[in-house]
Amino acid sequence: MSTVPSTPMPITGAPGSGALLSLTDAAVAKVKHFAGTMPDSQNKPLRIFVQGGGCSGFQYGFTFDDKKEGDAVIETGGIEVIVDPQSAQYLKDARVDYVEDFRGAGFSVTNPNASGGCGCGKSFQA
Repeated sequence: MSTVPSTPMPITGAPGSGALLSLTDAAVAKVKHFAGTMPDSQNKPLRIFVQGGGCSGFQYGFTFDDKKEGDAVIETGGIEVIVDPQSAQYLKDARVDYVEDFRGAGFSVTNPNASGGCGCGKSFQA
């Protein structure tokens, strides 16, 4: 199990729009780890996105990527996170954590905008 505390760090979108999403300390620590060990991630922010697919219609994605026009750019816990405008509407008020348990390890998203999901925990319905 992870020993890093899981205190959410809010990430804001456009001024006056409130929190877009939050990352826990454990998620931030794991992003920093990946950024330091993956050659393709050097000097690139983490992109969090939503795309069609998965068991329930939508799935989450995480990748190191270059900034694009229209992206929300957020700095939290010493990392930079980018979210495209279309994904932002699905990620509003979501909480991203990094979980290590008997089922494995990976990023976990708690999303109040999801109307349903499936047993795999990787996809959701909007």
